[in-house]
Amino acid sequence: MFLLFAAVAMIVYTVAGDSRSAVQLFIVATPLATFAYALATRRLPRSRPWFLSVGGLIVLLIGQLSMPGWLDGHLGQAEGTASELTLSASHGLFLMGTAIALRRRLASDASGLLDAALLGLCAGGPLWVWGVQPHLTDAATPLGLLLLMIDVFAISGVIGCLIRMGASRGPGQDTILYLTLTAILTQTALVTGWTEPLLLAFLTIAAAPIQRGALEVTEPLPSAGAPMLGRGHLSWLAVALSVNPLLTAVQIMRGNEAASLMLPVGTLLIVPLVLLRFHRLAVQREQAERTLEHQATHDELTGLRNRRHMMTSIDRALTGPAGVTVLLCDLDGFKPINDKYGHLAGDEALKVVAARLCAVTRPGDVVGRLGGDEFLVVCEGVDASELAQRIRETLRLPMALSTGVVTIGVTVGAASAEPGCGIDRETLIGTADAAMYAGKKARAA
Repeated sequence: MFLLFAAVAMIVYTVAGDSRSAVQLFIVATPLATFAYALATRRLPRSRPWFLSVGGLIVLLIGQLSMPGWLDGHLGQAEGTASELTLSASHGLFLMGTAIALRRRLASDASGLLDAALLGLCAGGPLWVWGVQPHLTDAATPLGLLLLMIDVFAISGVIGCLIRMGASRGPGQDTILYLTLTAILTQTALVTGWTEPLLLAFLTIAAAPIQRGALEVTEPLPSAGAPMLGRGHLSWLAVALSVNPLLTAVQIMRGNEAASLMLPVGTLLIVPLVLLRFHRLAVQREQAERTLEHQATHDELTGLRNRRHMMTSIDRALTGPAGVTVLLCDLDGFKPINDKYGHLAGDEALKVVAARLCAVTRPGDVVGRLGGDEFLVVCEGVDASELAQRIRETLRLPMALSTGVVTIGVTVGAASAEPGCGIDRETLIGTADAAMYAGKKARAA
């Protein structure tokens, strides 16, 4: 349907003759109508950013009404005219609104988007030198060159981001496709100076908000893992960042005055992205270090402290002024759960035990899992008899697992060490272990 509509519109424009301005007005107004419809029918969720995009479309419509035929013969000429100011302002508003609306879609892939934007921006230099400059005339002004260069570089970065989004599978891909086509067609119009690609861009952007996937285009996608800066990654990034300065140097040596703008404009656009990329890298490194630290000190299944951390806690408490008590907890009746319901049910029961132990212990007590169905509680002070009793009572309560209701018990072996008594960790744990096995024998008898 879209292809048919676009074909008819472009044929009418081609044969319109003196009525081309009216056809242009209709084409420019079309995306404003489709966006208004999509917002009115809630086909575009999180509507506030889209109103900024609509503002850009309104600016374009005002330009068409006040300057009929303003697109013909002026695209990509860098003359600094009112029409070019209007076009740049509308692009800025639309890109800002769309970027804000889509920021949640790939929030988990921020680093990948930054890389794509950097690559796109760096491609703007060659595009400017080999695509735009050959068509510039003596009518080009510094303001016009600046506006056109910002447009070319910014849209190059946007194309990179949209291609990255399109490569991520998920709902809303049809809308992303039309946004990508719009950016590519707009860039083509700016580089070649042809009006037809820009009019096609108006039609593709008109199709974007009325696609089925528009409802979900702003929803976050599952994380695919952030790319890290390895050697290969750094190599291509270094090459990409070197392109624009090298091209600028070559152009200046050839006496091209317009090239002197490319380095500052490109740098102003690229440097913030580079800083953001390295900030993301620092955040990823910090997150990785926190994850490794957590994995080194916590039990993977229950989230409690692991054996290594518990041993360190005992050593620290033995040198403290308050003394220490350890409660060695061995579950009773746990093996039948595994035998009857399977290991998944057993894992679920261990998680329930961990949660209950954390609920009954006191602030400052350290709860950990030694392995299997053995848990350890390290307490400051030499009297934890009340805590041991609370542990027995709470673990005796029925557990509602996904496979059914089960009941287990626990045998608690306690051992204490007075401050400065000279008892070491192995002796303390051995005493608690002996007390725990004595309790099991007493129960069996």
